[in-house]
Order: sequence, then C-alpha cells, then structure tokens
Amino acid sequence: MSKLGFGASSLGGVFHDFDEKRGIDAVFTAIDEGINYIDVSPYYGYYKAETVLGKALKDIPHEKFVLSTKVGRYGEDGHNTWDYSAERVKRSIYESMERLHVDFVDILYVHDIEFADLQQIADETLPALHELKQKGIVKHVGCTDLQLENLQWIIEYTEPGTVECLLNFCHYCLCDDKLVDFFDFFEQHNVGVTSASPFSMGLLTERGVPAWHPAPKPLVKACEQAAAYCKEVGYPIEKLAMQFAVSNPRIASTVFSTTRADNLKKNIAYVNEPIDWELVAKVREIIGDQQRVSWANT
Repeated sequence: MSKLGFGASSLGGVFHDFDEKRGIDAVFTAIDEGINYIDVSPYYGYYKAETVLGKALKDIPHEKFVLSTKVGRYGEDGHNTWDYSAERVKRSIYESMERLHVDFVDILYVHDIEFADLQQIADETLPALHELKQKGIVKHVGCTDLQLENLQWIIEYTEPGTVECLLNFCHYCLCDDKLVDFFDFFEQHNVGVTSASPFSMGLLTERGVPAWHPAPKPLVKACEQAAAYCKEVGYPIEKLAMQFAVSNPRIASTVFSTTRADNLKKNIAYVNEPIDWELVAKVREIIGDQQRVSWANT
C-alpha cells in the first residue's frame, strides 16, 4: 500500500459540496501519481461516495488499487443508522460492490465499532465477514474506530487472525499521537495499521474547523495558535501535518480526502519533502496540554 491513501469520503459531499466530475478526476490523478490505496464507506454521503467512486473505478483495472469499504454504519434521509447483524453486513457488501463496479474488495472493515455491542461484533459480525472471505469476495477483514481501546478489545476477545487490519483516525497527527502507545500490541497480534485524517478533521489547517467539529474549544484554540505560528514562519501547518502523519513506518498508509486533483498533487509534494522536526517540536509546544485531548465519535 502507498504511504498516502485516497479517502473517498469527500466524494459523498461529507465536508462540502463538490463538482462530481472534478472528484472523479481526482481519483484518476491519485492512481496516476502512485497512490494505490482507496478507502470508502456506504455511510459517506449515504451511499453517494461509493456511487461516485464507482464511476471512476469502472475504468481502472483492479490490480492498480487496493480498495477498502465498510459495513455496519449507514444512513437514510439525513439520519445515521447502524446494523451490525450478519444478515445486513453480508447484504451490504454486495450492494457496495455493485455501486463500486468491482467483484471483490481487498479490505472490508466493520465501521465505527464503538456504536455497536462489541460482543456482537466478535460473535456475529466478524464471523460473517470471514464467510465472505472464504468465498473470495473479501481479501482481508478488519475494524475501524476512533477509540483505540475498542480496537484493542476486539482483537483480544477474538481468535488470532480474526482482525487482520484496522483503520484509526485522528490519533497520529500533530495534536494527538496516541496511536504510538498501541503499536506494539497491534504488531504482536499481526494486525496491520492504517491511519486517517492527518489534519485531524480540520484542526490542523489554516482554515480551521468546520462548525460541526466535536473537538473541545481549548483544543481548537491551541490548534489555531499553532496554525498562526506556522503561517508566520512561512511553513503551512497543512504541510507539516501531512509530513508528520506519514513519517512513521509502523503505519501502512495514511488516508486523506479531497475532491481536487491540484490539492492531491500538492499534498503528494509535501510528503516527498523532508520534514522540519524543529518546527514539529515548536507546534507541539504551542498545543501544550491539549495534546492527546480527544472527543466522542459522532
């Protein structure tokens, strides 16, 4: 997997409206620029992200990309819905493959397991996904969550090899590197680690957080101060955040989302430049006691 992954959540209009053709062009650009990992979910845009991504993937040979999608979290008419039952998750992947124009998925994640009964995930959901793996529909099975403790629990309370990989977000970035504390555990259990949201859902940007961001106000303020300092010294915080997020070789790939080819190329250029570790230290000093302050998933 490429160290930078393409997150297709933006193709669902999750963050803001976008031009669909431009979003499809961004997918082609990602492949052309050497990004081979693409992550999506039926939840993003309530099926829209998978639908738009599928319009691009139908014209790209599958051997050029590693594709992950998810089961368990959905939405209808602007409302979140969850269903982690074996019957629903097995039906869900077939629906996703139809939207994505693929006949198998490389990685199938159980989406945001903190919204579920973890015992049901262990006893029902994951075994259902392994049935799909035996049929060749799914190559690898994993889980996603904001809460690292839930990911640890599900690995501990299932048979070895049940959880092959995981996707965690907002825990390997300039303002929160909690994922570091769990690397040894995941590696001891042969679980591959991917990370997402190098900008911590907008905290680590000059533009700042969207209105819906769940971060507490002191953390938002600290990140705003860090962004202002980076701007003052002529080193965009987005550049530093992206470079930091991909700097750890224990993370297989780091996912970020965009619908613009030019933005994609800019971030690829960022990660190909050496990082300023002195500036990293200064930014973390500015963030101060707000380091590792997290929030509940929404």
